[in-house]
Amino acid sequence: MTMLLYEVSRGKGAVLSGKYSTFFRSFLSGTRPRLSSYREQGKRSNKSKTSPGTSLSRYSFLVEMWTTIVAALALGAARSVAQFVPAPTDLIKTKGFLDLPVRYKEVPEGICELTPGVKSYSGYVDIEDGQHIFWWFFETRNGDPESAPLSIWINGGPGSSSMIGLFQELGPCGVGADGEIYFNPYSWNNVSNMLFIDHPAQVGFSYSVPVSAYVSDSGNIVQLPNATCPDYAEDLGTCGTYSAPNLTDTANSTAAAAPSMWKTLQGFFGAFPQYSRHEFNFATESYGGHYGPIFNEYLEQQNTLIESGKLPGAHYIKLSTLLIGNGWYDPLVQYQAYYNYTVYPGNPYDYSPFNASVQDMMYNALYGPGNCYDQTVDCYRTSINEVCSVADSFCANNVEAVLDNIALRDEYDIRELSTNDMPDPFPYGFFADYLNTPKVQQAIGAFVNYSESSSTVGTAFGTTGDDDREVPGGKIGTIEALQCLLQQGVYVAVYWGDSDYNCNYIGGQVVAELVEAPGYGTAGFENISTSDDIIHGQAKQSGNFAFVRIYESGHEVPFYQPVVALEMFERAINGQDIATGKESVWHGYKSVGPAESTFREGNATIQSDFLPLNATYNTTTNAPNPTNGTVAKRSLDRRAMLPTRSGLFKPGQKAQEARRKFIPLGRDVNVDV
Repeated sequence: MTMLLYEVSRGKGAVLSGKYSTFFRSFLSGTRPRLSSYREQGKRSNKSKTSPGTSLSRYSFLVEMWTTIVAALALGAARSVAQFVPAPTDLIKTKGFLDLPVRYKEVPEGICELTPGVKSYSGYVDIEDGQHIFWWFFETRNGDPESAPLSIWINGGPGSSSMIGLFQELGPCGVGADGEIYFNPYSWNNVSNMLFIDHPAQVGFSYSVPVSAYVSDSGNIVQLPNATCPDYAEDLGTCGTYSAPNLTDTANSTAAAAPSMWKTLQGFFGAFPQYSRHEFNFATESYGGHYGPIFNEYLEQQNTLIESGKLPGAHYIKLSTLLIGNGWYDPLVQYQAYYNYTVYPGNPYDYSPFNASVQDMMYNALYGPGNCYDQTVDCYRTSINEVCSVADSFCANNVEAVLDNIALRDEYDIRELSTNDMPDPFPYGFFADYLNTPKVQQAIGAFVNYSESSSTVGTAFGTTGDDDREVPGGKIGTIEALQCLLQQGVYVAVYWGDSDYNCNYIGGQVVAELVEAPGYGTAGFENISTSDDIIHGQAKQSGNFAFVRIYESGHEVPFYQPVVALEMFERAINGQDIATGKESVWHGYKSVGPAESTFREGNATIQSDFLPLNATYNTTTNAPNPTNGTVAKRSLDRRAMLPTRSGLFKPGQKAQEARRKFIPLGRDVNVDV
């Protein structure tokens, strides 16, 4: 097996994690920031930090840092649009499987979907007291929706809203700087019915108990006696209706979140038999590297109980396809990949962000005695919550955060500059304000204001150190779960935008090798052909397992490369190979090409200017469109970047050896399940 992780003899830097700046940007615009352990936040939406509180894509950021960032994000959003939300009175009430209460309404045309005759519904599955899970469903644009496949999308975090995926990436619409929706011709509901779920409770529009409150300067939700904004809170501009931030009313680990996702599906499938299928597809990203494998392996375990008659009233639901974009699976591998991506062997953009001193600092923070690597090994060995939480915070703040703090780069797209004051404007984050308008909230039956990310959920996951675990709270790890799903006949495609540092493709390629899918080691990297006749990436595939590298793309691939994202999705759910879409993967298929993906984009799209928030992205040139907005300039040369001293480095096997030695021991985690 070729290991792409490299152990260097010297290294570079640490500092506070760049999750913070990402968080800010995410909240302002929209999916994956992370505080110490947030993998997805909502880049102003996808790297998100919203809901006052704590973490997002990776919860291991220092609590203080997280609180500061979330507070700023929450205050920024709430000041413009927070309000007291009247409880909807027009929701239709029905029951799903297991007699789960489901409340919903048909969403008026023009709220998001602009295609005449294509219906959408939104509502809640009340999986138990204090856990009301919001969902938004869209019929397919093409074909009969009552016979079309059903595909589910969830964002990561932990704590990131799936409205990020809906509005920033692959849903029927987006929101522009003018606050108006625009049509997305590359929406995944072109080829499938789509169901977006805010999960777990307290994420996005999901809630435990709606309360009148305001967000303090420190980012805390402070409850009020009634729906009146007091004098002392008016200047904050954050008075409104929020979900009560109760840590006990949400999940504290990936394993603990799996049952509520399964119940949500039981509720929806039972309430909408016309859209339900014996099989369904599941797509996710970022912290979805934890969610996707663990949630769906839990679903398969439930199916076994259903078949044996031990779960009366439950419905057998079979997973057909699993797609995971830029996922966070194995911290021991992926924390090392931060060094690999920035120092050696480096990224394909010929961008070396650190001088020799910073490289040494980062290396020591990673491999020095008692530092990130050793702490993560201790987490794997002991599975003690405090050990894992401390390890994740250390690694996030002293290894991962170096890029944000030293190079001022967006860790979700290293081509763009980003700071808290001048965040990377991509993907567009204007949808958050749109979702907090009375018109939209009434149209979808919302009970609370919208937040891109939940600090409460991030904090809850942080208490167990879930982000630093490859076995996230249960009895099976992410890699083993993928292996089980493959053996059960699930088509698994893991794809990676290669300009993302947060969950980068170098670590992703190692993860793919660790899965050890039959025949994968002898498959080759094959160019992906698409309808626009542009090569957007390469796929390495054996049978029903594929690793996909997407060129010129940050963390949220469907935003940066919508054509290849849609065609990859369509090919996967139809059982076709990713590279051509012409061959079935079920009869010994194997991609043909070189053993490594060696394409290098170079630094042509590396930006040296900060961009205004209303900048637009060109998916043809893979760069921002020219803008007349005022921007601050920063010369890349000012960072005193030095060439990588490649002669000092050699490939290392530490992650692989440690995983094989310790993972079997990491089973006894104390979490709520």
